[in-house]
Amino acid sequence: MSGSQIRLLHRLARLRGVETSFVDYRGTRQHAAPHSLLAALHTLGAPVEGLEDVPEALRETLQEQWRRLCEPVAVTWGGKPACLELRLPAGVTGPVDCRLELEDGRSLCWSRRLTRLPVQRSTSVEGVHYETRLLSLPPGLPEGYHRLTLDLPVGPREILIISAPCQAHTAPGGAADRAWGVFLPLYALRTEQDWGAGNLSSLENLLHRVRKLGGNLAGTLPLLATFLDQPFAPSPYQPVSRLFWNEFYLDVTRPREFQESPEVQALYRDPVFQAELASLRAAPLVDYRRGMALRRKILEACARFLCTDGFGRLEAFRRWAGENPVARDYARFRAAVERQRAAWPEWPERMRNGFLQEGDYDREAEGYHLYVQWLAQEQFQNLSDQARQSGLTFYLDLPLGVHGGGYDVWRERAAFALEASSGAPPDELFAGGQDWQFPPLHPERIREQGYRYYIDYLRHHLRLAGILRLDHVMGLHHLYWIPAGLTASEGVYVRYRAEEFYAALTLESRRHRSLIVGEDLGTVPGYVRKAMDRHQLQRMYILPFEITGDSGRMLRPVPDNALAALNTHDLPPFAAYWRDSKGCRERLTLPAYLCRRGRLKAPTQKAGAILRGCLAHLAASRARVLLVNLEDLWLETEPQNIPGTIDEYPNWRRKARYTLEEFSQKPEFQEVLEEVRRLRGAPEKMQPHCPLRVPGRSSRAEKKDTNHKH
Repeated sequence: MSGSQIRLLHRLARLRGVETSFVDYRGTRQHAAPHSLLAALHTLGAPVEGLEDVPEALRETLQEQWRRLCEPVAVTWGGKPACLELRLPAGVTGPVDCRLELEDGRSLCWSRRLTRLPVQRSTSVEGVHYETRLLSLPPGLPEGYHRLTLDLPVGPREILIISAPCQAHTAPGGAADRAWGVFLPLYALRTEQDWGAGNLSSLENLLHRVRKLGGNLAGTLPLLATFLDQPFAPSPYQPVSRLFWNEFYLDVTRPREFQESPEVQALYRDPVFQAELASLRAAPLVDYRRGMALRRKILEACARFLCTDGFGRLEAFRRWAGENPVARDYARFRAAVERQRAAWPEWPERMRNGFLQEGDYDREAEGYHLYVQWLAQEQFQNLSDQARQSGLTFYLDLPLGVHGGGYDVWRERAAFALEASSGAPPDELFAGGQDWQFPPLHPERIREQGYRYYIDYLRHHLRLAGILRLDHVMGLHHLYWIPAGLTASEGVYVRYRAEEFYAALTLESRRHRSLIVGEDLGTVPGYVRKAMDRHQLQRMYILPFEITGDSGRMLRPVPDNALAALNTHDLPPFAAYWRDSKGCRERLTLPAYLCRRGRLKAPTQKAGAILRGCLAHLAASRARVLLVNLEDLWLETEPQNIPGTIDEYPNWRRKARYTLEEFSQKPEFQEVLEEVRRLRGAPEKMQPHCPLRVPGRSSRAEKKDTNHKH
């Protein structure tokens, strides 16, 4: 392997958007192995199998880029003037006729002579001389997605113009600045009337209780559709689709069909059904299979009753189904999965290729899945509307990827790189790297489709969420790919067109008046946070990650543009973090720091007191949003998820220790949140330094809570 071969390989990689090196968690530059670069290039569509193919692939890539004439997407920011690059063979003359169809239906037409367009640069590719000329776009374009058609002497071209605001919306839904609220996975939110897991009525109840305490929001994990039978993949971060909700979280007693159907009422009152319901409610862990099976019995009966409906619901359902053909397509996909009892990669070829016909699925199953999505749209929208009208909002989480055997990859496969998996390089916790087992988006093919899929799943969430957290925000810039056949440690980073992602994101954020939070934890290049600041995405300030080790300034300052919290769903609860930090320097320096700041009355090692001091510190900060994990209030030590585990730990299944009703009757919990409310009322410099005034627990009680297990 010669140096010249490697140089050509690296040049090809850069042209195709594959990074040849990266800086790891230790600050050491790691260089991608040649076989990893070749595998990534092949996945992206470059015609390479080995190093001997690189020179020809490089020639083809250069020719392809210059023959493209122009990029398929262009961005204008804040209505300012912008130019398009036209790549043309030298000597081409004639007019460029331009027609810009604005999103609002208006059209703008103009014409320019090629010879009058300024030349930016020129080059020769395989003996052909090319020039890059600049075509100015009209200034002051309205915000939106516009279609520009160019009639060039060498042929027509169509370009998506995204005219975007420079910055995203910065007020969280209808809430005031310096908002605060609580967080709990919805499946874990127990109530006295639940069906073995929380539902949308539980979330509505929680929102109203937070409002009584002066808070603004409630947050939870992704609520997207998942496989809950065969296949079975309940992780909220491996959804079947980012376009449809999970019917597991419906309140099945809310639809009018539940109240009016004699069949439904008889089924619900049956002693066997009630016994199963009581068993699910009493279980310490969420049982998704049994819980979904029980819900489905009721929902299927509701769907049957809807077909005999005489009070207008059937007409509304049919109208919605007619207006949402993608929902029917999704319903048929889910019904076909049930018929095949397998994900789509295991289907017959015709079905794999996206063609379903009569006999591939059960019609009643199709009707069920269409019905539950109608109910989901109804219940989610009602919850969001009521919250916004009351000055409340809820915080949703948008996962980075989707299940490789799910609907989105089946229907939108051109948008995905199917021969690769997303993941993370080796770090101090995962020496072999991480393979997240879902295909990444293809950086060029999503551009060619005008980011349609990306915009669709953003809108699906932003219609409802006043705050949306983007999982792994670095994925807007680059993503770690693991080509098929390689291990997680052999992956490479592949670049995306970040400004195009941000343009659609800021536009949709403004239109829906939703705050965007980027999950920027871990090893994140500086340019990512600079871009987040430029476009007003909120960063995440998670207190254990912000400890400096400097006793004089134990914690980094809390920035204004941040969501602050003590932990995330992937981290231990605060009490477990504090217990496991024995022997670490922060065991001594953090209490002393909190005392100096007036957040503790006296130095202590008790988890409850440290928790309250840390919450006071965050609550008094200027962070735009504060999120309080409810489980921290009772010093929970068991995590909701342990990354890197599958069967070793019941991830995404552990219920909260207290029901919502029990929690609401605990004055010590209410007082913590009341003090949070008081401290959030004014910026830190205007607050007297005082700790959260919560009655201390005895050491015996604290020990009992710390050791609690489900």
